[in-house]
Amino acid sequence: MAEWIGRGRRARRCYGFDEVALVPGEITINPEEVDTSWEFAGRRFPVPILAAAMDGVVDVNFAVKMSKLGGIAVLNLDGIQTRYENPEEVLEEIAQATSEEATNLIQKVYTAPVKKKLISKRVEEIKKKGGFVCVSCIPQNAQAFAPLAEEAGADCFIVQSTVITVKHLSTRYKPLDLYKFCKQRRIPVILGNCVSFEVCLQLLDTGCSAVLVGVGPGAACTTRGVLGIGVPQVTATVDCSQARDFYYQKTGRYIPIITDGGMRTGGDVCKAFACGADSVMIGSSLARAKEAPGRGYHWGMATSHANLPRGTRIEVGTSGSLEQILFGPAEVDDGSQNLMGALATSMGSLGAKTLKDMHFVEIIIAPSIQTEGKIFQAAQRVGMGK
Repeated sequence: MAEWIGRGRRARRCYGFDEVALVPGEITINPEEVDTSWEFAGRRFPVPILAAAMDGVVDVNFAVKMSKLGGIAVLNLDGIQTRYENPEEVLEEIAQATSEEATNLIQKVYTAPVKKKLISKRVEEIKKKGGFVCVSCIPQNAQAFAPLAEEAGADCFIVQSTVITVKHLSTRYKPLDLYKFCKQRRIPVILGNCVSFEVCLQLLDTGCSAVLVGVGPGAACTTRGVLGIGVPQVTATVDCSQARDFYYQKTGRYIPIITDGGMRTGGDVCKAFACGADSVMIGSSLARAKEAPGRGYHWGMATSHANLPRGTRIEVGTSGSLEQILFGPAEVDDGSQNLMGALATSMGSLGAKTLKDMHFVEIIIAPSIQTEGKIFQAAQRVGMGK
């Protein structure tokens, strides 16, 4: 598989969403008769999409709305919602900042300490309004935040880092024992992020309920530029899905993997499922919803790092309601709305009755898939030419 990149050094060719396409099957199915739901921790969700734990995407009201539409929204416990009693003022300030001011402002805003009482308060607010409560924090804070979230009624807890491993070495602080952490929890735990077969396999063995896949593909993430690390999402998802299947054959436990980031359109979402994902996590596309707290702006979780920010604030605009983005009707021509309609139609064209059937559709390497026959769209910057 590897190619020579220089004397004595070989490298593997990896692929992203723009480089592959899905091949229609021998049968087709009425899109209204496919099953787009997925199962997580013994519960079935109609919408196989998680809204990313980013402050420009998810707040209390967004989490409730996403729940009522059948999906999951993840609240960032390291973010603005738990640092400020009135986060609206801070969000407005970030939205009003110039591009030159944005990074420094975000760094400053996130120096305020997380208030533990606000962790409980936000969880209780979502719960009281009938939402599914999924929360996230970095490994360094997980041991302190998880009991608070559980006690307040959280339904799921995510331990999320740019890169997470079972074997983390440090002499400055005590690393989080993922095995012990998962065993202590009364609610499902999701671990992320990873991109390789070996690391995914080790994470699956901790007792977690799902694993996030993806390093650096997000629209507001600059990790790949700053640190030079990452694996394109097609290859990362395929490799981690193989780890999931191997673990299932070995233990009889099927633990979902969630492709996190890099999906701009319904087509990208469909390709993620074809590569083996059980669900997807999306940030920038959902940041465009009217209900999103970012006011048309979106920034990564690592943007606020005091010395080495690995994200930036981007303007995504506001294109429609969350319901439009998920279910339509689409009012834009670029595939960023009616994601569920796109998924169902693609499944029907591929002959896939369920999301697990999507794991077996034919994938081809097709670098011209975005440009073939699209000269007028590209010239006029419409549709696939945007």
